Amino acid sequence: MRAAGLCTFDTPIGSCGIAWSEDAIVSVQLPDVDPAATLVRLRRRHPGFDTAAAPGWVQAIIARIQALLAGGRDDLADVPLDMRGEPEFNQRVYAIARAIPPGRTLTYGEVAQRIGEPGAARAVGQALGHNPFAPVVPCHRVLAAGNAGGGFSATGGVATKLRMLQIERAQIGDEPGLFD
Repeated sequence: MRAAGLCTFDTPIGSCGIAWSEDAIVSVQLPDVDPAATLVRLRRRHPGFDTAAAPGWVQAIIARIQALLAGGRDDLADVPLDMRGEPEFNQRVYAIARAIPPGRTLTYGEVAQRIGEPGAARAVGQALGHNPFAPVVPCHRVLAAGNAGGGFSATGGVATKLRMLQIERAQIGDEPGLFD
């Protein structure tokens, strides 16, 4: 049986955190102002979890996240996530976001249409603002109307979102990027 735990790990955008249960990822924390702050935020979310060395299966996921944040193209769609406690609406939004490949984007309105609720763009934004799995659930790939940055709840806000899209060499909307 795999034990639950949490740890931090270095990435090109800063120190991220990850928490796991016996068989799935419980949350991923994008960088805070420094590694200690990242760990504090992760511990606050998971007070019953101890800091631990990541088991092999979690180490493999960490390596994939590190590669993605270095410009890799892994969509992380097969990473097991423990979504117990997440509202059903949010889970539907997260499923659509997970289907957006690296380097591509959708708008909040497009995600709302894809879940069958075309008037729910604002609710989509709120669900993504509560996403406990970024970047495994790539909320940074969802933009406001007109492909504007919109919001981003991670430290650094929209600047962090745009940096992550830049690392992915993102194509905004339906038009190919300059170097695609």
